[in-house]
Amino acid sequence: MATGWTGFALAMTVFTVSHFLPRLADLRGRMITSLGRKIYFSAYGLLSLVLFGWVIVAAAQAPYVELWPPLDWARWAPMLAMPVAFVLAVWGMGVDTPYTLGGKRTVDPTQGDLGRAALSRHPLLLALLLWSLSHLLANGDLAHAIVFGGSLFIASAAVLLFDAKATPALGSGAAAYFAHTALFSLRPIGDPNWRRQHLRGLYLRTAIGLLLWIGALHLHEQVIGVSPLPF
Repeated sequence: MATGWTGFALAMTVFTVSHFLPRLADLRGRMITSLGRKIYFSAYGLLSLVLFGWVIVAAAQAPYVELWPPLDWARWAPMLAMPVAFVLAVWGMGVDTPYTLGGKRTVDPTQGDLGRAALSRHPLLLALLLWSLSHLLANGDLAHAIVFGGSLFIASAAVLLFDAKATPALGSGAAAYFAHTALFSLRPIGDPNWRRQHLRGLYLRTAIGLLLWIGALHLHEQVIGVSPLPF
């Protein structure tokens, strides 16, 4: 496999093309019709993770071009941010809104109780944003700045684009939708009715997210080749 800048450019190109190719000639629509929505998005999600893993490995193998020097305090950023990011990612799987990454498509977003969407209508995107920003701070070389800076921009833009899409799509129901959801808020936990309906599931998802973070923490050095520990 190609290494250096060639390998990094190849990995970035394949990963980028994989996101635009399905949109050509309605390839995605035809594959969803053929395979079913669940199978298609599961397979596509797995492929995206594999390709993104390739990008991360390729960035580590690219020549080191320093943009800013390593900072001791910045190494703590991923350590502090990633437990939250993993929890948000698990919260975001099947969140009750069609206007976000990983959200349900069959929910009425104008209903009063939108479950976890009341905490955040974009939990997966916030997880990606935290991952990107924390790793950007900890890695001051050109290749990693391209990867993490690019994903930070995409996550931020996606939040704005999804909200912009929801406004005309919901019409008169848009105000109710934004009133019942938040970019991020813990206020719903103070509502007894919300707690009765959703707190048990939230605890379970939080525990799963933390367990996944612990697993990633232990595998990070073996897979990526760099210890995530800041000490």
